[in-house]
Amino acid sequence: MTGLTSVPEVSAALAQRNYLADEGLATAVYLSSALRRPLLLEGEAGVGKTELAKVLAAITGGELIRLQCYEGIDVAQAVYDWDYSRQLLHLRAAEASGEARTRGAEALESDLYGERFLVKRAVLRALEPAARQPVLLIDEIDRADDEFEAYLLEVLSDFQVTVPEVGTFKAATPPLVVLTSNRTRDVHDALKRRCIYHWVEHPAFEREVRIVRSKVPGIAAVLAAQVAAAVESMRTMHLYKPPGVAETIDWATALATLGLTELNESVVTSTLGTVLKYREDQEKIRDRGIADLVREAFDRGLSLSH
Repeated sequence: MTGLTSVPEVSAALAQRNYLADEGLATAVYLSSALRRPLLLEGEAGVGKTELAKVLAAITGGELIRLQCYEGIDVAQAVYDWDYSRQLLHLRAAEASGEARTRGAEALESDLYGERFLVKRAVLRALEPAARQPVLLIDEIDRADDEFEAYLLEVLSDFQVTVPEVGTFKAATPPLVVLTSNRTRDVHDALKRRCIYHWVEHPAFEREVRIVRSKVPGIAAVLAAQVAAAVESMRTMHLYKPPGVAETIDWATALATLGLTELNESVVTSTLGTVLKYREDQEKIRDRGIADLVREAFDRGLSLSH
């Protein structure tokens, strides 16, 4: 990233945009930029992997180009395709004008598979010249098939895409590439070798409090600490889907919207759906005892304020 020449500068730039990264993540971001290597972020859902790419785009001032992966995604949906309707219109126009007869089939076919009819999807667009360095977010790569993951190796190693009918498109200035994975399956070693790798942990208690206070302006300091403490306790309960930072922020925002300044048993019961998204997890919290959860959160929040 232009102008950011050290890990502390990266940390400061992220913090200015309310993204509080630990030293390990800031180092990975800096090395990814300095070495021109893609950044592969793995971790639980909701820990801030996708958000980091958005913040990096804000820092560079470039476009955030997002490719959401899913089972069955292929080159035509992610990299490039052909504008078949325009190709058909071109053929009909050539036939009507007599151009098809005078030029011959081979010349006409050459026209059809030229850059004029090429539809550039997310990956190819990220390689185009741009005034400011774009950020290519390849989100949830673990949801894509092995074949698509293998196709990306050329992009990740050489920042180029080969279109057989046209040629090779190579980025003059490589984009920042961020890949995320929730580890629903293991990403192959060949892809990992091309990336700077970082496992994104749930933040420590004190840092999560700072995140909540930065993302929810005006929230009471005690309430921010109690929310972070309660979520930290939930993550130790072997839930089906432990809450991530995104859920912590959602819960804190909901509580602040209700005008609350601290947790109590009644409000936790009524707002549990903003932090836990599965009925089984909510039942586990209720069975464990919401009163105990509130008491622990209160004590932890009080200790932080002192």
